[in-house]
Amino acid sequence: MSPFDAAGGGGGRRPSVNVLGGPLRACSRDPMTGFFRTGCCDTAAGDIGSHTVCAVMSAEFLEYSRAMGNDLSTPAPQFGFAGLRPGDQWCLCAPRWEQARRDGMAPRVVLAATHQGALDYCSLEDLRAHAEPEA
Repeated sequence: MSPFDAAGGGGGRRPSVNVLGGPLRACSRDPMTGFFRTGCCDTAAGDIGSHTVCAVMSAEFLEYSRAMGNDLSTPAPQFGFAGLRPGDQWCLCAPRWEQARRDGMAPRVVLAATHQGALDYCSLEDLRAHAEPEA
């Protein structure tokens, strides 16, 4: 297993499988993301926001998110959060991504790093339509 693979579930977590049915890849370690701050978009019952979509931030999405009441770009040092910039990858709440999609503001997604739990809120077809090109 590469250092960019997620730890294999456990601790009440849902299996670390991506929306394509393969192993969940890391979304970002700089900035460190994920509900568990492991760099992966793993989830568990306690993750009521379903931080499962590995999204690539854009200036437009960051402004949209701020306007919707979730400022992801302003640093919050008291929480160890430096703020996000365009190009950063972040485990976004699946319901927020779906809302942004419906509003025409969805950021690009990294399918291999998007947890299958996102499919509870988003269709695979919509996620594929916003997929970041494979490197």
